[in-house]
Amino acid sequence: MGFLGTLLGIFGFGIGIPVGLLLGFFLFIYVEPGDDVKEPIIRPLHEFDTSSLLDILPEIPLWVKHPDYDRIDWWNKSISYIWPYLDKAICGIIRSTTEPLFAEYIGKFQITSVEFKSLSLGTLPPSIHGIKVQETHEKELVFEPVVRWAGNPNITLVLKLLSLQITLQLVDIQIFAAPRIVLKPLVPTFPCFASIAVSLMEKPYIDFGLNLLGGDIMAIPGLYQYVQETIRKQIASLYLWPQTFEIPILDGSIVAMKKPVGILHVKVVRALKLLKMDLLGTSDPYVKLTLSGERLPAKKTSIKMKNLNPEWNEDFKLTVKDPESQVLQLHVYDWEKVGTHDKLGMQVVPLRLLTPHETKGFTLNLVKNTNPNDSQNNKSRGKLVVELTFKPFKEDNERFSGPLNGYGSKANIVGMASDDMSLHRAGLLLVLLQGAEDVEGKHHNNPYALLTFGGERKKTKLIKKTRDPCWNEEFQFLLEEAPLEEKIHIEIMSKHKGFGLRRKESLGHVDINLNDVVYNGRINEKYNLINSRNGVIHVEIRWKVI
Repeated sequence: MGFLGTLLGIFGFGIGIPVGLLLGFFLFIYVEPGDDVKEPIIRPLHEFDTSSLLDILPEIPLWVKHPDYDRIDWWNKSISYIWPYLDKAICGIIRSTTEPLFAEYIGKFQITSVEFKSLSLGTLPPSIHGIKVQETHEKELVFEPVVRWAGNPNITLVLKLLSLQITLQLVDIQIFAAPRIVLKPLVPTFPCFASIAVSLMEKPYIDFGLNLLGGDIMAIPGLYQYVQETIRKQIASLYLWPQTFEIPILDGSIVAMKKPVGILHVKVVRALKLLKMDLLGTSDPYVKLTLSGERLPAKKTSIKMKNLNPEWNEDFKLTVKDPESQVLQLHVYDWEKVGTHDKLGMQVVPLRLLTPHETKGFTLNLVKNTNPNDSQNNKSRGKLVVELTFKPFKEDNERFSGPLNGYGSKANIVGMASDDMSLHRAGLLLVLLQGAEDVEGKHHNNPYALLTFGGERKKTKLIKKTRDPCWNEEFQFLLEEAPLEEKIHIEIMSKHKGFGLRRKESLGHVDINLNDVVYNGRINEKYNLINSRNGVIHVEIRWKVI
């Protein structure tokens, strides 16, 4: 009976399948569909509620939600092409970085070896769901990408403890982060930024699986939440804004943009026994003063006619940027009404010989040049008597409170002035004209900036045929007291180089009150130009108190 039942079952199965397929084919061909088939309803997105939208688009890109974020699909596509190579490069860095760390634990806690059995970030690259570029008034580039990575890494770590081998595997990692990346400062040396600073704008989301001895330990109740929160707190304590991770790109000596740190007071007292250069056995001497490393015009004393032992007793102020390396250069000339002026002699004084706030006198033997092997330096050219005083700015007093050649920091100078007293102290006003935007003339666009302050007029270089000039020129004004009630007048002009009746025209101007600069120490703003359609000028002004 059992055999007969099996035989009939096989026979029925063999006949039923062909008959069923044949009937299904004829029904599909010849049976007409009913009229109850409805067309799908098409509705615009704005008619859906929040829950319906989340069902349709569970992962809405940030550039859809925020208009200030841009989509960069081209970047994600590029990353997908080079991801296999990036994977190997990043894994190589991980190996070279972790090997010394693993080596420190070998021999401790009965550990015999620690090594990667496999190390790969998988085939799925991270993607950027949107990027926002921040506009600042500083010399930096700030952008904030939104990075998401749902990866399939294959990272297996093997730990040998005595005769026991422990395998730890990281799987199914997910990272969502919103970093802020700052390239600063921007410099005219390739790649045009000195360092990269990275910080997180909020705590990152990190999820992963961790297999130990074949089982997922992250499935243990309570352990998953504890590990996730611990990792987030550790990362946040290191990199959550304003904490940053800085990566230097260029050597500091290449991009050093030194700022003034003090004022050098120079008193040219007198000269003795100068060379006779005129036919009548006299000279008409004057002295030129400059600091090394500066492009500013040299300071000059008055001319003492027909005098080989002149007395000047004239005071000058020079801006100091690096007192440990700069030198004061003094050149004595014989004035000539026609032709070039004859050089009587020169000498230099290193600023590291000075002690801040202390006046030091020097009697200098004049030489022809600074070459010690030049035999003409043995000739007597007279002497020059000067008095020098280096006064650091208030904010740099602690840095330069001891002898400059000591490279050490001593106690602060006694008697530091209060903030109210500092308003009446001398100081240095630094005006940096960075550039302008959307300036337009009626006849030509060759803009330059003209700065007027305290009876002085200074101007930037002229840039041809542009509405967005970039000058980046700094001007300095030494003042006896804080400019509380004064203004700086800045006017953008355009000049036509050729012939014509309209050679110059104004493209707009602005008057800046210096009251805020004195109290805050610095402003960095963009100002709308007066008498200009859309023109804007970018100005940075600093006030440093001596």
